[in-house]
Amino acid sequence: MKPLKNLAIVAHVDHGKTTLIDQIFKQAGIYSSHEVQEDRVMDSGELEREKGITIRAKNCSINWKGTRINLLDTPGHADFGGEVERSLMMVDGIMLLVDAAEGPLPQTRFVLTKAVERGLKVAVVINKVDRADARIDEVLGEIEDLFLEIASLTEREDFDIGFPIFYGSGRAGYMSLDKDNRSGDLSPMLDFLVGDYFPAPKVAGEGKFQMLLANLSYSNYLGTLVIGRIERGQIKVGEQCTWVGRDKQKNFKVTGVQVYDGLKQSPVEMASFGEIIILSGLDHAEIGDSLCAPDCIEPLQRIEVEPPTVSVNVSVNTSPLAGKEGEYMTSRNLEEFLNEATRKNVSLKYAVTDDPKVYALKARGELQIAIVFEELRRSGYEVMLSRPTVITQTGENGETLEPFERLVVDVPSEFTGVITEKLSSRKGKMESMLPLGELRTRMEFSIPSRSLIGYRSVFLTDTRGQGLMSSYFLGYFPSVGKLLGRANGALISDRAGKTTAYALFNLLSSGKQFVKVGEEVYEGQVIGESTRTNDLNVNVVREKHVSAVRTAGKDENLILPSIPERTLEWALDWIDDDEWVEVTPKNVRIRKKNMDSSKRSVVR
Repeated sequence: MKPLKNLAIVAHVDHGKTTLIDQIFKQAGIYSSHEVQEDRVMDSGELEREKGITIRAKNCSINWKGTRINLLDTPGHADFGGEVERSLMMVDGIMLLVDAAEGPLPQTRFVLTKAVERGLKVAVVINKVDRADARIDEVLGEIEDLFLEIASLTEREDFDIGFPIFYGSGRAGYMSLDKDNRSGDLSPMLDFLVGDYFPAPKVAGEGKFQMLLANLSYSNYLGTLVIGRIERGQIKVGEQCTWVGRDKQKNFKVTGVQVYDGLKQSPVEMASFGEIIILSGLDHAEIGDSLCAPDCIEPLQRIEVEPPTVSVNVSVNTSPLAGKEGEYMTSRNLEEFLNEATRKNVSLKYAVTDDPKVYALKARGELQIAIVFEELRRSGYEVMLSRPTVITQTGENGETLEPFERLVVDVPSEFTGVITEKLSSRKGKMESMLPLGELRTRMEFSIPSRSLIGYRSVFLTDTRGQGLMSSYFLGYFPSVGKLLGRANGALISDRAGKTTAYALFNLLSSGKQFVKVGEEVYEGQVIGESTRTNDLNVNVVREKHVSAVRTAGKDENLILPSIPERTLEWALDWIDDDEWVEVTPKNVRIRKKNMDSSKRSVVR
């Protein structure tokens, strides 16, 4: 059996993890001469390729100089931190990637803290050293400060802050221990991975087969697949095994065992401790369950991840157009979907509400919620979502506690004033302000999580698309009280029909519009954002009446401005508490909860 290493590559979003893995695959020789290598091959999902981010942690393996390395590519966005937490359960070390210009950011801190708490070995890669705005020495100082801070907070006496550092470019395909080097390949880093720094898997005590389930998958041929690392013992195809859930257990026969082989999965007859395997034969399981030998049932401690901080109400579609653009979901269908989603993602939770058509889904953030229901929408179903709200707690003295986040923004220096003003109005408190080179500034704020709901689009507008923002969870602190919601009211259709150019043109002075000419609307549907504070009911289906009187002039050529792309993230950012987002395979609409204009107040 070949020597084995289990490692994860972790970083903040857009720091180059997936691109580096592309180059590792290329230089490790996992492609045949006739195969065409794709860019960002680990981002295999449709949404991952569209958004340019990793959403789910993925496994692969390479062989380098006689050693097999199981590699995990993890998400870099804070909303998918649960994926990182469960991935760290399967590895013995991490490669921490940091951008040479941006330096360590919130997700860098999050994953490093989790790695230190688990006692994992850490090596650092300063990536993108060929950037024109690279700050290599400054970034190295920031990383050292971060290591010292986390070591003191976690109080781990065995944590070694003398971490090795590689410098290079994942896109260009070179890494070196010399920060001034700008050529070569990845051999120095790959040689280091198979060396003595990262430990080989160690057996977890004495006893027979034992494994913790860290992920779930599905195969049309093999059925449900469970993924995890064998902590001790070995497993063979055809053996009996015991599944141990939260409150029950059962025996089953192992029908297949596979290991990761490059980007593929290869069947094996037997696998031993330390190996990350894909096992089939178990119909129903949850992430965090244990598998044990039938004559030695000793379940492992369940995976516990940080709790959700945001909740959204999910409803069966009750709009007038329900069932016309997609497959209608009953309340039972909806509960089955939510049950499956939470089973496969340990950071998601759901609960029933007083209304049998409505459920509450709890997650880490808006983006995670949007991804869950974007995938449902693309599967052909319809659903409705409310405005996301934060999950509060009650303190020891009975006061309300709400989640706070540390917000880090990198902006061109000319925009620091407007950003500070906007965040102050949202109860943000500036903690630090530092220059990044000559043209950009980094600011850090502590801010209530609910203040960030709907802020991303405002931030991008205020910085003309040049700003970068990210955040991480700080904890629960006393509530800051009421916050200003959306400043402007909504333009609401007062009747059903198809929109006309004549009606939309004459409503341009009333506000910004969200609908196109010829689009079918219904009473209570939000068709735009008003210029005033209160809501406004409007007629968007009105047609120009043709008279018998001839005129010398010609009809005006009606030119309407372009409308924003109606994405799920945009809609969740924009809506208020009295509105729903209607999600169908063809459209994302916003509507009032009470659609009858005679029963709804326009005063906000």
